[in-house]
Amino acid sequence: MLTLDKVYQASYVLKDVVRETALVACPKINPECELYLKTENLQLTGSFKVRGAGFMISQLTEEEKARGVIACSAGNHAQGVALAASKYGIKSIICLPDGAPISKVEATKSYGAEVVMVPGVYDDAYKRALELRDEKGYTFVHPFDDDNVIAGQGTVGLEILNEMKDIDAVVVPIGGGGLISGVAYVIKQLAPHIKVYGVQASGAPSMYNSVKDHKIERLKSVSTIADGIAVKQPGDNTFELCSKYVDEIVTVSEDEISSAILALIEQQKMIAEGAGAVSVAAVMFNKLPVKGKKVVAVVSGGNIDVTILSRVIERGLLNSGRTCNLCIELVDKPGQLQLVSTIIASLGANVISVHHERASETKDINGCFLRLVLETRNYEHIKVITDKLEEVGFNIVSQY
Repeated sequence: MLTLDKVYQASYVLKDVVRETALVACPKINPECELYLKTENLQLTGSFKVRGAGFMISQLTEEEKARGVIACSAGNHAQGVALAASKYGIKSIICLPDGAPISKVEATKSYGAEVVMVPGVYDDAYKRALELRDEKGYTFVHPFDDDNVIAGQGTVGLEILNEMKDIDAVVVPIGGGGLISGVAYVIKQLAPHIKVYGVQASGAPSMYNSVKDHKIERLKSVSTIADGIAVKQPGDNTFELCSKYVDEIVTVSEDEISSAILALIEQQKMIAEGAGAVSVAAVMFNKLPVKGKKVVAVVSGGNIDVTILSRVIERGLLNSGRTCNLCIELVDKPGQLQLVSTIIASLGANVISVHHERASETKDINGCFLRLVLETRNYEHIKVITDKLEEVGFNIVSQY
């Protein structure tokens, strides 16, 4: 059973296992509120997960420790279990879905775990881990639906309140619900006036749907760049705790997550994975009533694969109007390309890609298409450019 005493015990036990992460002011993400980031992306292993895993493993009997532990994860819980097990000198076996980023797989191995790759998503890895538990006698370390794990994650809430008591709201990412269950429980016990908001990716809204419909529901599939929270079904314990202590749950889109990751990089010089950035996205795009409020957003992890990061940055630039793709229909005669370039340059944009093609699809038999990729300041800047091009007679076929 989850109790406040258990969370305080976890805080004490974890002093030599985890890092106490800072609250960092973040004034530009949403100027309408006073935002601070709880930087669990700077935690050991790059995620809050080591808290729950560390406390749960610390409570095992000597016999259980001798047999070893097993876990399943999209990546972050795996690293948390591996590090915690190593600190206690315990063997750890981790089942990972085969789609997990390579960086997370290699990181898990580097902390001393034996990794078993399982075809499918998190839930498939979970099933295999239970099979191995029953076959080999390992102790299963659940990524979220365990009281000791939840108590360990609840230490995030204790740290927030210890550092800054006069806050109005805390915004927390949700996958299976272990982090927000612990944080919400602690905050509602110690400072019940503080709002606790949860955020899920729109491509994996398992807790959102379950709480809305007042019953645990299982998604047929999940699809999101926030792989750390791509969970098909919440846990029994976490569902009950979220239903009781969380004030509201919202979802954010892939584009909003990408934009939040980019904003954190540019404005805070901070790397967050998709799962870690959903809380920031919810504040950034006013998905929650935070105007005029003092808010803490938990950035739960920073373990983003660099290949995904490059795609996310590109998408974030498009979504914020920082890049623009134009297709312009021209008359195929000398000087047209120069005129387009002169207009764009005079308005302060930068051409980073040019593709010129003759095509029969144009209205004019002497026509051609000019496809450009531009670096721009924002959507207003793009509109100034397109308006000017149309004013001098160019036909913009497409823009995105």
